[in-house]
Amino acid sequence: MKGFQVKRLDKNDVSVLYPAGFLDAHTVPQFESALSELVENGRYKIVVNFKDLDYISSAGLGVFMGFIEEVRNNGGDIKLCNLSDRVYKVFDLLGFPALFEIYNQEAEALEKF
Repeated sequence: MKGFQVKRLDKNDVSVLYPAGFLDAHTVPQFESALSELVENGRYKIVVNFKDLDYISSAGLGVFMGFIEEVRNNGGDIKLCNLSDRVYKVFDLLGFPALFEIYNQEAEALEKF
């Protein structure tokens, strides 16, 4: 099984997270921690760039639902970009395109803030 890591890069008032590998029930706490740190520091403008994510499970998707309300209540949002077809299918299956803005490129997502 592939590992998981998440990197963070702040671009002015927007924080970009770069998850890589497999985001599933075993690795969710690591991703949850990265999002939690942003929220605790008042960074509510978030882009998640999936360019290096190979797989996401429903547990991984649940993390987004756990944070989106608080982020939006504080004037921010979580925007998604660079989803592979495989990852997009999981998001689409659970109706996420209706809840989250999804962009092809990171620059597009950053422009929307």
